[in-house]
Amino acid sequence: MSDFGDFEEIKDEQQIEENGEQAVPTRVRMPRDKEIMGFVMQRLGGNRMEVKCSDGKTRNCRVPGRFKRSFWIRPKDIVLVEPWEGDNEKADIVFHYPKNAVGQLRKKGLLNQFNDSF
Repeated sequence: MSDFGDFEEIKDEQQIEENGEQAVPTRVRMPRDKEIMGFVMQRLGGNRMEVKCSDGKTRNCRVPGRFKRSFWIRPKDIVLVEPWEGDNEKADIVFHYPKNAVGQLRKKGLLNQFNDSF
């Protein structure tokens, strides 16, 4: 018995896989309606970025004012963009994927079109 009392390790059988690692179910946001996945190629200054989209186009994207302080976007990040209705060469960035979500997207095979960029 230690100074802090007896503790036992609680393990849940459903969370342990065959190889001993914990399987944590993760939920990843998928593109909705007009949203397209994109790969940030270059920052252009201010809140503008050049994004290579999954449909093959390279768009000049901006971060809307409501997201400016919540997104810290760097080159090689994966984002969701929503093209403008009037101009298909421009878009708004509506979501930034964190690193662990990018791994999940890669496992699902949704980032295959960006393999040459990584």
